[in-house]
Amino acid sequence: MSSAPRPNILVILSDQLRRQALGVHGDPDARTPHLNQLAAQGVYFQNACATSPICVPFRFTFMTGESAHSRKVPGIEWAMSPAERTLADEFNSAGYDTMYFGKWHLDGGHGRLGTAKQVNLTRVPRSRQGRWKTWCGFELRNDPFDTWIFENDDPEPKKLPGYQTDALFDLGMRHLENRHGTDPFCVVISVEPPHEPFVAPEKLQKEWEARSITLPPNFEVDDPVERERIILMRKRYAAMVENLDQNVGRLRSFLAEQNLAENTIVVFLSDHGELGGAHGLENKQWPYEESVGIPLMVFDPRNSEQAGTVLPDPTCTEDLFPTLLGLAGLKPKNSLLGTNLAPLVRGEVKDLAREGVQLEFTVELRPGMPFADEPWRAFRSQRFKYCVKGNNMGARPWQFFDLQNDPYEISNLLEDEKWAHEIARHHRLLRDRILETEDHFVLLPAFGEAGANLWQKKHRTGVTVP
Repeated sequence: MSSAPRPNILVILSDQLRRQALGVHGDPDARTPHLNQLAAQGVYFQNACATSPICVPFRFTFMTGESAHSRKVPGIEWAMSPAERTLADEFNSAGYDTMYFGKWHLDGGHGRLGTAKQVNLTRVPRSRQGRWKTWCGFELRNDPFDTWIFENDDPEPKKLPGYQTDALFDLGMRHLENRHGTDPFCVVISVEPPHEPFVAPEKLQKEWEARSITLPPNFEVDDPVERERIILMRKRYAAMVENLDQNVGRLRSFLAEQNLAENTIVVFLSDHGELGGAHGLENKQWPYEESVGIPLMVFDPRNSEQAGTVLPDPTCTEDLFPTLLGLAGLKPKNSLLGTNLAPLVRGEVKDLAREGVQLEFTVELRPGMPFADEPWRAFRSQRFKYCVKGNNMGARPWQFFDLQNDPYEISNLLEDEKWAHEIARHHRLLRDRILETEDHFVLLPAFGEAGANLWQKKHRTGVTVP
């Protein structure tokens, strides 16, 4: 049995950060030297995805390892049951000191559709904080210059000084510096930026506003006024990303100063992306890469031989829970759908024994919002993406993209006979995954392939749908 000390786990979770906004993922304008260095010293997943590209479903799956469709988690206004076994429960059981800082967004929203102050100043009860030993957070705020936090069971909110990202990193570092005992730690720092509203520290924001930026080929905004507004938004978004990168640099320097760097695994990721004018759209929810594509970087100082490894296997949110445990040499108590990526991170395996991952938008409770009437499912393989959407009567084919030759998803190949075989194969892959995960989504037959309907399921490899 190894006598090596158990590693610390430090997770940096950003909000609405598309992977394409980082230098390591190809943004020619990005100023993200610290994240580029993190990727160069560790490994990064070239095709990491958020299974459900919106805050609440992602955070539920991140916290429990369970799929969003297993609980029919909507895009917003949903509370996680205290009965769910959480990431903190797993690490607590293994003797870890667990700490969570920042945005939570798993306690029902606190009347988000009312007033911002109501949300900001409503406490998440201690019983609904996921059993993190230290919990300093808030349900959500979406104003990085006016954020209040609650600590554990203290009913009085405390205002964070200055800009939220800076303050939350400060808070996390202060708790790490002052903690007692020698137990390993699992820490999550969850910041809202670069989530809207798009505002950064003044000096940085002005610098970016004065710059010219490169627009992607799928930037489709024709109205001159709207075009200028979204370009300005993209500049401010880039300023927020640079500020986040600076804080990653500060945190890594702190770890070195505290003699923690050699035994702390750093994981950087986001809960979903931001379209920013791609395909003429803003925000998230859609299955396009700018929406579902997230950064996922892992730096494990014990595996220096893996430095700079680029991992092309698509990943999904369900993989995160078993992977964080796997990095610490632990296994989840519950049987989960996700894959432990730790052997891939360590170089013990070269690729995953699966074709790809299922993506989804389960349910939207807000009338008029995207996919309120017709949610979608998709299968993302390394090269292709196949999407369907529809109501409870059944979903039909919607999109098929060759991401290798069309990374900006400009040409929908669904009607192209040249790709008929590959489209049918991806329909089958999606169907099989829907059945495997017991997803109640109804997939209609298409391309000579059966559909998926759990109510009329006859066997694992095929179903009959009238």
